[in-house]
Amino acid sequence: MPELLLEVLTEEVPARMQAAAAADLQRLLSDKLKAAGLTFDIVETYVTPRRLVAVVQGLPDRTDDIREDRKGPKADAPEKAIEGFKRSLPEDATIEERETPKGATLFAVIDKPGVATTSVLTDLIPDVLTALPWPKSMRWADFDQRWVRPIKSMVCVFDGETVPVVFGPVTASNTSQGHRFLAADIFPVSSFADYAAKLRNAKVILDADERKALIRRDAEALAAEHGLTVKDDLGLLNEVAGLAEWPVVLMGTIDDAFMDLPPEVLTTSMRSHQKYFACLDADGALANRFIVVAATETSDGGTSVVAGNERVLRARLSDARFFWDQDRGDRLENRIGALNDQIFHAKLGSVGDKVDRMQTLAGWLAEHIDGCVPAQAERAAALAKADLTTGMVGEFPELQGIMGRYYAIGDRENDDVAEAVADHYRPQGPSDAVPTAPVSMAVALADKLDMLVGFWAIDEKPTGSKDPFALRRAALGVIRIILENNLRIDLLQTFHATKAGYGDVGDFDGADLLSFFADRLTVYLRGEGLGHDRIAAAFATPKPAGGQEDDLVRLVARVRALDAFLKTDDGENLLVAYRRAANILKAEEKKDGHAYDGTVNVDALADDNEQILFAALTQAEPSIEQALKTEDFAAAMLALAALRGPVDRFFDAVTVNVADDATLRTNRLNLLARIRAAIDQVADFSKIEG
Repeated sequence: MPELLLEVLTEEVPARMQAAAAADLQRLLSDKLKAAGLTFDIVETYVTPRRLVAVVQGLPDRTDDIREDRKGPKADAPEKAIEGFKRSLPEDATIEERETPKGATLFAVIDKPGVATTSVLTDLIPDVLTALPWPKSMRWADFDQRWVRPIKSMVCVFDGETVPVVFGPVTASNTSQGHRFLAADIFPVSSFADYAAKLRNAKVILDADERKALIRRDAEALAAEHGLTVKDDLGLLNEVAGLAEWPVVLMGTIDDAFMDLPPEVLTTSMRSHQKYFACLDADGALANRFIVVAATETSDGGTSVVAGNERVLRARLSDARFFWDQDRGDRLENRIGALNDQIFHAKLGSVGDKVDRMQTLAGWLAEHIDGCVPAQAERAAALAKADLTTGMVGEFPELQGIMGRYYAIGDRENDDVAEAVADHYRPQGPSDAVPTAPVSMAVALADKLDMLVGFWAIDEKPTGSKDPFALRRAALGVIRIILENNLRIDLLQTFHATKAGYGDVGDFDGADLLSFFADRLTVYLRGEGLGHDRIAAAFATPKPAGGQEDDLVRLVARVRALDAFLKTDDGENLLVAYRRAANILKAEEKKDGHAYDGTVNVDALADDNEQILFAALTQAEPSIEQALKTEDFAAAMLALAALRGPVDRFFDAVTVNVADDATLRTNRLNLLARIRAAIDQVADFSKIEG
């Protein structure tokens, strides 16, 4: 079947926008084709720095013929109604009278012949291009359409023939061109295979994955020639693959005069400003070589390109050297006062105010973290943000915390304090490790909790997909630090200790923030296949000392044990029995106007199955209580499992609502309440779904 080839050739599109643009083009084109009644086999898209391409396989020559029935008024309707119906129809429509349950009714039969696919594409493609959601775009002076960059030309070929699609000032043709510098001649294309082959001959690799593989292969080969390896950096690889249609991998040398700078300064300068890959020696230390990806070939084999990049890098590193020397001229602690001039949030004060709160909170948290010295936690919190006022962090914001550590070491601060200054931002994402040193944990928690409680107090919470202050990430960070370090911290108490640092700022609802943590915990545990209902069941179970459960370590242990139990036959059947008991109690308590408290009269147990169940409960309850006291949730579930048989036999053999014996009925309802209470000690089974 026929094939559609579409290419939009533009000025260079930012690398960060390319992958999303290709995905959006695939989605929009697929949706528009389906809406137009055109079937197809597959839509594939490709993107380079200068072109956005789509190929659609298996399109028909034209859309299908369609016969439409349109219902009209009843046959005996007033003449004006019938005439109005006729006027609304195309001239070639046929009117029929048909019998319906409501009597004789007029129907119009409208035959719509199929339309040539070429005709559909002429209107459809401009709509697709207009709908592409670029993060930033520009508009032509004389046209209403917008695009990310000026369009140089378009290709639109269907079944070998040109489709003259018009978008902005450009009309599509069947001609394209290759690499801007290496093969800029124009060439005709008749199909995607023809197009892709001619592009490659014209020094353009269309597939981004192929460009990435080429860069990785050539970079590793160059590094290996010098006994080095390339520092793994997938984000940079994705970016440089979007900067060159014909990537040429070269190696340069870092001037030895700069090799005594902190390695993070060297790699950040190379990565952020120059898009260079760092190289490592056999010991994993930073080597004095870098990989640069050029966008063109040169007659001298890249010598001039390497020399130019080395020259630019020297200038960059000279700036870094200046900041490094200047910053170390003053102690880190002397910079703390300057944080009062930096706004944290208009309603929450300056960064200096935040540091004061962090200092107090870190000292408080230290009392709840084994091995954490409060004075060290407070000192680290005081210094944590001071490097924000340095020249180096001003030039390279991504080095915040890292440079603070270097400056703290230079000031001969305690090692744990210096490490905490660097670690307190962690984890910065799901793949980032959490801090594990006690002082680092305290300061990292203080930083994130201060943000969460503060923004909750002023009602600046995440809504929908919007989270401008990255509060979801902060909450996940707190959860990971607590769980991965097995910290026994009561969150509600910690929230209120944090809020005390804000004084009278806003109204704070700790329960609401705890609910937010429950949602984030669900995300964190999703990889284990633990559903939100399990987490809700554990959160709804009170702490041993009373009050809402807010100890994440205990809660997650309960969730995991509960999930494992519910996957067993005993767990599934006990859940069914619990629901049966709870539903009976709910109905009878509503009818009777009071709750049943589980007080069972042993002498009134008339049936053997009642007595067996009561005995099983009497034996299981202290076992459950002891297991929960020692937080052995697996043992608590095992004790619950022992109830499965007696509960099943009770429901099979015993009638709870004995119509003619009120005493027996009350006793049996109390027995059900005893079952409910025993199970609810472990988790709130009413929250379990399915």
